[in-house]
Amino acid sequence: MMKVTQIPFKDTGFFSTTMLDYLEQKETIQSFYNNFPNNLGFHNQIEEKENAHSLQSRLVLVGALKKQYANVEVSDKTQENIELLKLKNTFTITTGHQLNLFTGPLYFLYKIICAINLAEELSQKYTDKNFVPVYWMATEDHDFDEINYFNFEGKKVQWNRTDGGAVGRFSTEGLDAVLDVFATQLGSSKNATYLKELFSKGYLEHNNLADATRYIANELFKEYGLLIIDGDDAALKQLFIPFIKDELENQTSYKQVSKTINSLKENYKIQVNPREINLFYLSKNSRERIVFENGIYKVNNTSITFSKSEILKAVEENSLDFSPNVIMRPLYQEVVLPNICYLGGGGEIAYWFELKAYFEKVKIPFPILLLRNSIQVVSQKQQKKLRNLGISHEELFLKQHKLLSKKVLENTAIKINFKEKIKFLESQFSELKEVAKKTDISFVNAVNAQERKQVKGLESLQKRLIIAEKRRQKDLVERITELQNELLPNQSLEERQRNFSEYYLAFGDDFIQALKESLKPLDLASFNLVLITSILDDVL
Repeated sequence: MMKVTQIPFKDTGFFSTTMLDYLEQKETIQSFYNNFPNNLGFHNQIEEKENAHSLQSRLVLVGALKKQYANVEVSDKTQENIELLKLKNTFTITTGHQLNLFTGPLYFLYKIICAINLAEELSQKYTDKNFVPVYWMATEDHDFDEINYFNFEGKKVQWNRTDGGAVGRFSTEGLDAVLDVFATQLGSSKNATYLKELFSKGYLEHNNLADATRYIANELFKEYGLLIIDGDDAALKQLFIPFIKDELENQTSYKQVSKTINSLKENYKIQVNPREINLFYLSKNSRERIVFENGIYKVNNTSITFSKSEILKAVEENSLDFSPNVIMRPLYQEVVLPNICYLGGGGEIAYWFELKAYFEKVKIPFPILLLRNSIQVVSQKQQKKLRNLGISHEELFLKQHKLLSKKVLENTAIKINFKEKIKFLESQFSELKEVAKKTDISFVNAVNAQERKQVKGLESLQKRLIIAEKRRQKDLVERITELQNELLPNQSLEERQRNFSEYYLAFGDDFIQALKESLKPLDLASFNLVLITSILDDVL
């Protein structure tokens, strides 16, 4: 069974001003995105992309997907979606993610399920169109330290190997040892057996990380027709050649993104900064930046160099060697896919805001940007504890010291409202300040100093009272601390800390079904708190 409670994003304290302003469509951010994810926005986006995406691009994409899925057990729904991509009225809903070991943090699932649910919702609304969910694997990424582990029940399950090159090309050698460690933690239940088999078949029966990740994601979501795309593909790179050449010759991305950043940073934090050339050169075991110095193109940290004519020829002959970085990867995706919406986390969406002018310059439609849903899973047992401790769902997300202070003051017999005392004190000093204005500046300064001193004194007394009450209410403090740490590991959203296997072990397929039912991608106002109850609830 499941119950969903919705909490405004702003009430959690975990979402940036950038995201909150975007969700509210504040004027300060409107120039950095194209269509907003509402009825009018989707209507306009569909029309824009339909007119801009060629049949030839669609056929190349379908051919690449068939090749990538050649050795994969493809569901009827997935096969149907691949074929639908040939049609002018078919569009993709895309999310992307790194190739984290065994899917990594929980939000990997949230991203994909949001894409699936949005595709289904739009298909019901626009009955003359088709919408296909896509997971774009970040196979050309190189941040191995970010993906070589996952957390299970508070312990790090890690793959130790040497780093180098594009992660999708990494051999899966050594992951048998990781499975041995992980298996000992799982037990022998039916769900544990499934997780062991999923890991084993994914990593021990596939030669590289890209194929392994595709297998796992396909096993989890194939019934929903999810398409999993590897951008490290010769046919797809062919479509991107004109943009690679433009980048090498004109540094268009650097010029356009730099202008945008200058404007964006007036109100918002910048996520990524462009380089003069936003391309990497891939070889067997390396992924290095391309730089332009003294009329020569150089591959950083190597002896490889090109003249202008040589590098343009290399792009034509070996486009697979050229890889877009974080600035250009979104463009590559939108060139390849008939995409209308990119669905991602707050940090991702924030850096997409830097790219709109670049897209406009190279005449590629800028997709709708949609913040993925976030979820906090709460078991029946945990919900009972929250209720007994008098902690609301909103209070759960307070910083721990604020939560503890609030609760010990609510529970103390000493009823002193320091806020009221400070407010009264300030009102008294306001009268004195009016009198002081009629004298000289030295007296004004003396009054202000005295006010600060007395307000500070009251604040100090409040802090001392809280410290004393925390000592006196030690049991309450420990219970609250334990419960919040359990729900928010490392004082962070659990979606960034836990792996899906923890919940799958307890709930099996019901967990994914519960997520599918509770994630509402177009509900732009709320963080979802999902209360799950089951006969296995005591596991959590």
